[in-house]
Amino acid sequence: MTTQFPPTDLIDSDKSPLADADHDPVRIADALRSSPHITFVAPAAPGDETVRFRDAEGTGYQLSLTTVNPAPEAKRVAYPWDAVAAAIGNHPHFIRTALDQPPFGPLNLNAITAITRTGNEYTLTLTAAHHPGLDQEHAHRAEDIAYAADRLLASNPSDSERATAELLNYMAATWDTQDQPLRKHAQALARALRTQ
Repeated sequence: MTTQFPPTDLIDSDKSPLADADHDPVRIADALRSSPHITFVAPAAPGDETVRFRDAEGTGYQLSLTTVNPAPEAKRVAYPWDAVAAAIGNHPHFIRTALDQPPFGPLNLNAITAITRTGNEYTLTLTAAHHPGLDQEHAHRAEDIAYAADRLLASNPSDSERATAELLNYMAATWDTQDQPLRKHAQALARALRTQ
């Protein structure tokens, strides 16, 4: 027996649901479904103001979405303590991660409690570590990438070469945020361009 699916229309990039805030409840429901600690998530539709789910113990919850207009000058950054807590908390081996909160006073942003599925509990202490040698090496590599892009742009490039140079310039400008495989690819491309 074959299952027939309705035909899908091509997505119009000007009307893509990915850019539409009405679809955020659907995205939140999808994110909850990927958690091993949540057993049921009610279907959500674009424009919904609530998302309902049940945890592994059968307790039902309702998330209410309230739109907050951010300050126009607010800088959008991912804070390392939030990133660490979210990354570990989303790993299937861990059942809980949270920033340590003292009974009173300011939130401690340098300590994260993590509990494993096997019952081990850890306090993770976040310490900023600056490595002058490593930072200088990263800056040097980014400069090499930017230099290769500049050489390519100065050689009356074709459209594809111009696109390659723009990509290399982007990699150089965002070097600290790129992962290691992308850095290696950018370095290999820069080396190949230098030998031409």
